[in-house]
Amino acid sequence: MTDLSYTSPRSGSRTANILLRWALYIMLGLFALFYLMPLFVMVITSFKSLDEIRTGDLISLPREVTFEAWRTAWSGACTGIQCEGVRPFFWNSVLIAIPAVLISTLIGALNGYVVAQWRFKGANLFFALMLFGCFIPFQVVLLPMARMLGLMGMAGTIPGLIFVHVIYGLGFTTLFFRNYYVSIPSELTKAAKVDGAGFFRIFWSIFLPLSLPIIVVTVIWQFTQIWNDFLFGVSFSQAGTQPVTVALNNIVNSTTGVKAYNVDMAAAIIAALPTLFVYVVAGKYFVRGLTAGSVKG
Repeated sequence: MTDLSYTSPRSGSRTANILLRWALYIMLGLFALFYLMPLFVMVITSFKSLDEIRTGDLISLPREVTFEAWRTAWSGACTGIQCEGVRPFFWNSVLIAIPAVLISTLIGALNGYVVAQWRFKGANLFFALMLFGCFIPFQVVLLPMARMLGLMGMAGTIPGLIFVHVIYGLGFTTLFFRNYYVSIPSELTKAAKVDGAGFFRIFWSIFLPLSLPIIVVTVIWQFTQIWNDFLFGVSFSQAGTQPVTVALNNIVNSTTGVKAYNVDMAAAIIAALPTLFVYVVAGKYFVRGLTAGSVKG
């Protein structure tokens, strides 16, 4: 007689793989819930009234949704002696981040192009020094940078903060573009030279159109670093030029009798929205571009 209960090894292996896959999904789901819980608490707290925060549970949904905390955080919260909310500071961050990202990305692309494709005497040393600049702590450059901004007449100004972020970001942008351009065959440069193309013509016509993946990586990296920066913002700014991170710190640490947790949460979300939006829209391109030049380099 034939044993009908026999299970082939292949069938057992397939079942084990399915169980392991579901166990992995469940574990990843638990990790995602764990990391998203603070954001969930921030969001639901920002839609609650102060009375409901005092009497309700931390993770309970709001019984009555209110946008008053968001309005106060945007245009009425106190950041010291002024009660203008985060609105002016938010636009200061926009004025700082966009030019700094564009300038540092363009200069980094040129540096990476030169180091990767136009070999000159001392190119490796130049790149090593640029790479070394990536690992210098923020605190080390505070005093020299403050002195330099004072000599240039840019202390406490938005152009001064743009200058600081461009200089500090050049090491990273050069590293990104150099590693990407190394993977592009040097024969393209040689062929263009034979056809009479010069330095900038080769860059604008050949390399820049091929650079979209690494440009996305650099823009996301630089925008995130600049937008979330607090140390440079609080050290090199003054009233009227402070970024949103400084305003958020002042709102959280300024109280007028009652601690408005809903306003603090709404202000924190407003400050984080641009970087969250960038990662949601371009997150997959960030990973794709980051690994684009990793095969050769």
